[in-house]
Amino acid sequence: MRVKAGTVTRRRHKKILKQTKGFYGSRHKLFRRANEAWMKSMVYAYRDRRNKKRDLRRLWIIRINAAARINGTTYSRLMNHLKGANITIDRKMLANLAVNDPAAFSKIVEAAIS
Repeated sequence: MRVKAGTVTRRRHKKILKQTKGFYGSRHKLFRRANEAWMKSMVYAYRDRRNKKRDLRRLWIIRINAAARINGTTYSRLMNHLKGANITIDRKMLANLAVNDPAAFSKIVEAAIS
C-alpha cells in the first residue's frame, strides 16, 4: 500500500503560497515558481540584513561630513579630533545631532577642535 502525502503536501504548498502573496505574476500563484521566488527572497533578506548595517553607517558618515564642513572641518579631521579629545560618541548619534540639532553638533565640533 502506498503512502499519499496529500494533506502534508497541501499544507506545505499553502504555506509557501501564503508567504509569496503579492509577488508578481505566477510567482504567487504556481507552487514551483512561488517556491523558487520565496527561496530567493529569503537569500536576499539574509544578505540585506547585513548590508543594511553598512548602508546606514555610510549614510551617517555622509551626514556627519556635511555638517562638519558647515562647521569648517572635514569628517576625517573631526573624528581624529574627537578621538584626541577623548569624546566617545558614535556615528549614529553624531549624525542624529547633525540633522536634528545643528547647534549641539557645532558645540561638539568646538569642544573636539579646541
